Amino acid sequence: MIFDPTMPPAGTVRDWLDARAEVGGTAFVFPEGDPPLRWDEVRDKVRDMATGIVALGAQKGESLAIVHPNGRDGVLALFATLYAGCRATMINLAAGPTAIAYALEHSQARFAFVHDSQAETFREIAPAGLSPIASKDLPGGDVSLPDLGPDDHGLLMYTSGTTGTPKGVVHSHASLLAGGWTTAVAHDLTPEDRAFCVLPIYHINGLCVTLMGPLVSGGSTAVVSRFSARKFWDQVNKAEATWFSVVPTIISHLLHGKADPAAAVIDRLRFGRSASSALAKETQSAFEDRFGVPIIETMGLTETAAQVLSNPLPPGTRKIGSPGLAFGNEVCILTSDLQKAAPMQQGEIAIRGPNVMIEYLHNPEATSATFHGDWLRTGDLGHIDKDGYVFVTGRLKELIIKGGENIAPREIDEVLYSEPDIIEAAAFARPCNSYGERVEAAVSIKPGSPLTEAALIEHCRNQLGDFKAPERVHFLDELPKGPSGKIQRLKLAALL
Repeated sequence: MIFDPTMPPAGTVRDWLDARAEVGGTAFVFPEGDPPLRWDEVRDKVRDMATGIVALGAQKGESLAIVHPNGRDGVLALFATLYAGCRATMINLAAGPTAIAYALEHSQARFAFVHDSQAETFREIAPAGLSPIASKDLPGGDVSLPDLGPDDHGLLMYTSGTTGTPKGVVHSHASLLAGGWTTAVAHDLTPEDRAFCVLPIYHINGLCVTLMGPLVSGGSTAVVSRFSARKFWDQVNKAEATWFSVVPTIISHLLHGKADPAAAVIDRLRFGRSASSALAKETQSAFEDRFGVPIIETMGLTETAAQVLSNPLPPGTRKIGSPGLAFGNEVCILTSDLQKAAPMQQGEIAIRGPNVMIEYLHNPEATSATFHGDWLRTGDLGHIDKDGYVFVTGRLKELIIKGGENIAPREIDEVLYSEPDIIEAAAFARPCNSYGERVEAAVSIKPGSPLTEAALIEHCRNQLGDFKAPERVHFLDELPKGPSGKIQRLKLAALL
């Protein structure tokens, strides 16, 4: 198994773990104290665990839940499940008991790797017939592992469910590996690179970008339990990371924090990577000016095993405000009648490629509605410029429709983020008797900032005009977020 930037990876995750074990080298380091893992150690440990999983009676292709935070045990549980031929069902620990219980029930898992920190919650909500397991308790014995192919199920990951019942996204081994490959191709990853994984691996970004990317490219990953603005740069330094993948809210918190990276960190870091939601132009420019680390804006979905678009690395052209070009897949714009749009025409962004999901589990209606032929409809609105760069203007479900006019919340977000004291910002729709919907916004600001609601509304009026400016601006300590740190705009109206 050799990384080829011109072709998606062949084989299965098991094949790639075997191949990496033959080459050797460091696979994972854990800056918070756990011992590191070499690729041969990973393969040997997960092969033993996989044998135990099969000895328990787990069948090829069935869901096996992983109820773990980031850490050494969680990484091994994930790869052992994939190695055994089961469908790794990543449980979003930030989703709350109701959503976790739904995922466990809907997945029809019979076994679950459960971390000690999650044992009590698991006992309270696990459906009947779901048994917790730990690697130390797996049986031994001479058991044959099932044959695996690229099209066999590998991953089940549930969407955040901010607009309804969560959907279970199913990926094959092939699409999982392709998700790592698109990352490796876009960012020119080599065996000398080390990713810094600060996002949860129960989110598609953490899993495919910072775990599958190095698996395919032959590099390594530093894993920490969670993001800490205070510890971030010291952890990057200790890990000797060459790149990191984060979300815009993390970039904003680092920018407004007091900690600065050591000179050695700046010398070693090739780039930082932003995904999961749009990165404000002002935030990106200010971060690069302060820290000297180029930020590569990208775009990905759970349904596409993370990355679909990326800006090129320097000295390539990075277009601030765009998540970039398609790498390893194709992108087009669909009009409202599902025809391909003309150049620069606005419409829905659609993707096709080897990293696209198989289906939504037990939900053929949603699967059918999401695909137009072999194009996956993303639900994001935007256009493609003459150079092939995609510009995202908003989400279909997040558009504010005021007096029959469509207003993209991101346009208002950008204006709010231009105020230096804004840490987080999101515009949203509020029902209105006169216009159908009106514009409001929520922000969090730096402690001690003199910003007022009236000042922010006036700032928006000056930049956007009265019609698009928010009628109210709500001040919060922190805006609601999903597991990756993405602001959940659609929860704001109910929250406030």
